[in-house]
Amino acid sequence: LVTSPSFSPEEGTLCYGPTMDNQLIRALMNSTIAAAAILDTDKKFAAELAAVRDKLPPNQIGKHGQLQEWLDDVDKPDNNHRHMSPLFALYPGADITPADPKMFAAAKVLLKWRGDGSTGWSYAWRIPLWARAGDGDFACHQLDSLLQKRTLPNLFDLCGPFQIDGNFGATAGIAELLLQSQQTQFSKTPDSRPQTHILDLLPALPKAWPAGSVTGLCARGGFEADLAWDKGALTRVVIRSKLGHPCLVRGNGHEIELKTEPGKQYTFDGQLQPVAGK
Repeated sequence: LVTSPSFSPEEGTLCYGPTMDNQLIRALMNSTIAAAAILDTDKKFAAELAAVRDKLPPNQIGKHGQLQEWLDDVDKPDNNHRHMSPLFALYPGADITPADPKMFAAAKVLLKWRGDGSTGWSYAWRIPLWARAGDGDFACHQLDSLLQKRTLPNLFDLCGPFQIDGNFGATAGIAELLLQSQQTQFSKTPDSRPQTHILDLLPALPKAWPAGSVTGLCARGGFEADLAWDKGALTRVVIRSKLGHPCLVRGNGHEIELKTEPGKQYTFDGQLQPVAGK
């Protein structure tokens, strides 16, 4: 099943079934199916969506090892275009993660081809994309370029006129450098109900930020995190659980599984060892 007629934003010619379309539709259907399961409603409709979703074209790897932008393998290497549309599934979507190493590597090939940003929003989108790719230093370079080249004196984003997506994208990207939770593990049931939420702490910390702290970062699954770090390594972690879901916390090369309770707070040192009395 394909969208037709369609277009990959500002790239190529009129086509059918471009990669971004399929990623957007798949994400919408997955979210709707999961919501129906949580609310215990619309089971028939959710089943219909699942059947349609499974007929969508999948993400594909092209002859250059890249994530394809279209159904046909016609991508041009080193196409330094401001648009990142085929990479929606890497960010802000969550369909492409390190859990699928081949597809994750293909996404990084396309991301490298795109190079630096140009317009304000294109710099901004590259920040979280490179954070998801695990390269905090290049993400930080995009943030520096955004501030130096495409930010007005009042801090509004500049893309010809002012565009708010550059501001939102930059702050979202900073958050992705410090905390990621897109690698939620799902159950194998048809409703794709979340099973264990993975919280990756400082997954792409830039070398330019060797020490610091942040409070109130939100993660999928109803979690909130406070982090402190020094010399590029975690020193203190506080996880608050709003919904009582289980989670897997990873950072500094350590990990810990938590079975949480709603409203409870959990405190750890830099090795993710529980702090006594917390």
